[in-house]
Amino acid sequence: MSLHSVVIVGAGQAGYQVAASLRQEGFSGDICLIGNETGLPYQRPPLSKAYLLGKIGVTNLCFRPEAYYAEQRIDYRNDAACAIDRGNRRVTLASGAAVSYDHLVLALGAHNRMLPVQGSELDGVFGLKTLADADALKPRLAQSRHVVVVGAGFIGLEFAAVASALGAAVHVLELGDRPMARAVSCEMSEAFRLAHDGWGVHLDFHQGLTRIDGVDGKVSSVVTSDGRILPADLVVFGIGVIPNVTLAAEAGLAIDNGIKVDAHLLTSDPAISAIGDAACFPSHFLERHIRLESVQNAVDQARNVAARLMGKPLVYAALPWFWTDQRDLKLQIAGLSEGYDSTVVLGVAQERQITVLCFRRGQLVAAETLNRPADHMVARRILARPAMLTEQEAAAPGFDLKAWELAHR
Repeated sequence: MSLHSVVIVGAGQAGYQVAASLRQEGFSGDICLIGNETGLPYQRPPLSKAYLLGKIGVTNLCFRPEAYYAEQRIDYRNDAACAIDRGNRRVTLASGAAVSYDHLVLALGAHNRMLPVQGSELDGVFGLKTLADADALKPRLAQSRHVVVVGAGFIGLEFAAVASALGAAVHVLELGDRPMARAVSCEMSEAFRLAHDGWGVHLDFHQGLTRIDGVDGKVSSVVTSDGRILPADLVVFGIGVIPNVTLAAEAGLAIDNGIKVDAHLLTSDPAISAIGDAACFPSHFLERHIRLESVQNAVDQARNVAARLMGKPLVYAALPWFWTDQRDLKLQIAGLSEGYDSTVVLGVAQERQITVLCFRRGQLVAAETLNRPADHMVARRILARPAMLTEQEAAAPGFDLKAWELAHR
């Protein structure tokens, strides 16, 4: 069947990119992009950093100005998808409208895991996922003196870095034993622990919340797992996200830690693709289905689907990469370090410039770079090709990542 109409549900990074890439690929049919937030599609990573600091405004967040959508004949709708009629290939919207598709792309994203404690509904308790979250949080942050952050992952530490830079006393509660433990090596965790400690951020490990207390409906303090009472006029949590799968599940699509797709990002219905944070796909690098929450994954999957719809199918095998900015620290990660069993550290930790190479059974599987962007780019090129750097080579005296790459081209 020839393709005349594509409907995209979700207007985050993945959804926007599908629409843009389809036009770049030469698709001339109808494109309907449906987003359930007000305003234009926007970037999320700056929300916890530059946007909160006032370095950029809403206009800078938007992927494209409003005129772009008209120029590219992208029917962008601020609406919510309520149901998928797979038999008739139609999506029903909250407004009562319905849109028909030849192919449907689900870019549904994820939502914050909520704090399961008494007092989480108090004024002054925030998650940070959307522009609306950031807009509500921004004025409160400027007035807050005692900030409690729950979770020492990327979002929690990015926010802690911002709050401490603005002069607040920041206390981070983390159930694990180190910062960003699920994402980075012990060596990189330690570099960030030392940096936050130097900024006056108190990192409290093996610690969670049992209750949030308030006065007149507003946060006043929190009670930790070990019974301590911490003053707090602001509580921000980042304890993970949950993929948005309800729409897909109610339509009868296969669900497994997200919307399950094949190597071409097709769901159990060949007329429907799923991409981005909500999609669980077969990883070329781990040889099992995984779900990734990253801009790179959203963009690359969107481009892959657009190319397939234009007759250029390719198995999705893009190299994963991630980043986080925390004050003067830029961490960039290439590859997936899950299951790594050894590391080699390059650079000087005291100068806040290190590269941590992660190996599994002697083969490079990931590289973490702190304020070493050149190493990050080299590592991405190395990891994307068959000739793999070994631990024995990296541990040799005087080893240089760039020189190794040049020698093995």
